[in-house]
Amino acid sequence: AVANAHPHALSGGMRQRVALTRTLLVDPTLVLLDEPFSALDYETRLMLEDDVMALRDSYGTSVVLVTHDIEEAIAMSDRVVVLGGRPACIEQDIPIELTLAEHRNAVSSREAPEFRQYHARIWAALRSPMPHQSKGAA
Repeated sequence: AVANAHPHALSGGMRQRVALTRTLLVDPTLVLLDEPFSALDYETRLMLEDDVMALRDSYGTSVVLVTHDIEEAIAMSDRVVVLGGRPACIEQDIPIELTLAEHRNAVSSREAPEFRQYHARIWAALRSPMPHQSKGAA
């Protein structure tokens, strides 16, 4: 329905899908995503999370996702690396293993029994003082 539409006429979600499709046309082995869904409504975010996970699963493409959304990080990732400090340092490297009754997608990931535990662990890591910084460092 929107195949001939001008870019300005597309919704934010459609523009993000077009951008992702353009990236995939070159058959990359690695895709870097920096807050790709931050300006989208929740339903569109979940759909695009599914698109990225399908890309990873179908083509073996590695995806590095930078996000401030803990749920998004857990739902989409095989591991979450928590950065902190200035300059940024790795605070924690957390492998994500979810027990799922069905194929992993944006919704089923959030329903995994371990999901809340991972969320609490990552939240705690973000809230704790950075051990590599000296006292008084900003």
